[in-house]
Amino acid sequence: MRKLIIAAFLFVSTISTSVLADIKMGIILGFTGPIESLTPAMRDSAKLAFQEASDSGSLLGGKKITVLEGDSTCVDSAAAQAAAEKLVSDGVVAIMGADCSGVTGAIATNVAVPNGVVMISPSATSPGLTDLADNGYFFRTAPSDARGGQILADITKDRGVKSVAVSYTNNDYGKGLADVYAAAAKAHGIKVTAVTAHEDGKADYSSEVATLAAAGGDAVAVIGYLDQGGKGIIQASLDSGAFDTFILSDGMIGDSLTDAFGKELNKSFGSLPGSTGKGAGVFATVAKAGGIDSSGPYTGESYDAGALIVLAMQAGGKADRATIQKNVMAVANGPGTKIYPGELKKALDLLASGKAIDYEGATGVTFTGVGEAEGSFLEKEIKKGKFKTKKQR
Repeated sequence: MRKLIIAAFLFVSTISTSVLADIKMGIILGFTGPIESLTPAMRDSAKLAFQEASDSGSLLGGKKITVLEGDSTCVDSAAAQAAAEKLVSDGVVAIMGADCSGVTGAIATNVAVPNGVVMISPSATSPGLTDLADNGYFFRTAPSDARGGQILADITKDRGVKSVAVSYTNNDYGKGLADVYAAAAKAHGIKVTAVTAHEDGKADYSSEVATLAAAGGDAVAVIGYLDQGGKGIIQASLDSGAFDTFILSDGMIGDSLTDAFGKELNKSFGSLPGSTGKGAGVFATVAKAGGIDSSGPYTGESYDAGALIVLAMQAGGKADRATIQKNVMAVANGPGTKIYPGELKKALDLLASGKAIDYEGATGVTFTGVGEAEGSFLEKEIKKGKFKTKKQR
């Protein structure tokens, strides 16, 4: 009997040790809120990278990753910080996320940086984050709106729009991008008739649209969220006949928008970070095999964020927070063997043998000196009620 008890104890101890040896990884995204239709594919893309590393058998001698999730809400900084604090207290070594710029800055400043936890956001694009006092713990695989606003203005000019009204969601993301876009549009000789904020969560946006219509314009630039106020601005514009051409920021691009309005948006266009390069094609194949629709915004950036965390651990030989922080830039910017989606085992093996890598990933990752992607953009247009990619910018 005593032998059976000892054997049972050893069995349970082995299982517990194995579970405790797993590397805890955090994902925090807005699973509720104004971009909730986008975040499942973003989460699944990051988890695909974590699973790929776990299944490889090459991660730090065969370690596995356990993913813990938190809801940023995208808009509620207090709730986002509470979710992040839970992840940190649960022992995550890094966080993939957050998503929207305001909550991302709040989490980084008040939770991640003070606790020495790396955050890699796939989608926080506010120019204000460039100068965040992050002590080298904050990175983003999406480029800043300082460039995104210029690209959107370039597309507006190229499509022959002579005058535009601007409606933006009243937060860090909306205000930052609206300022850049309006200035760039004016520099192109485009008349900006109005720049006004809208609040998310309202049932009706007819008064906001009336203000925009009074100012006039060939089109209205909607800088906001496709599941919230931005959608409301479009709905009220179509209902009143005020506008039928919409210039869409990255937060407005997703299938739920075209599912709602279809061919009514056929004159509309926009842009979002993305690439048509080799990595994008490889990722589309890898994602499809994993049951993920990679066509949505920030899926490639999410995979890349997850992959960079994993590779940084391997480069430093430890699954701890400080090691990740010290090695992210090295694996992202090379020099070394170029690595694409689906090649994480190859990368892990190279790093284990002391060789250098240059992670290209899905989006052609190259970081600036402050750890944000230089990035490229996709010009999007709506044809027959569906988003189509016209070209890379």
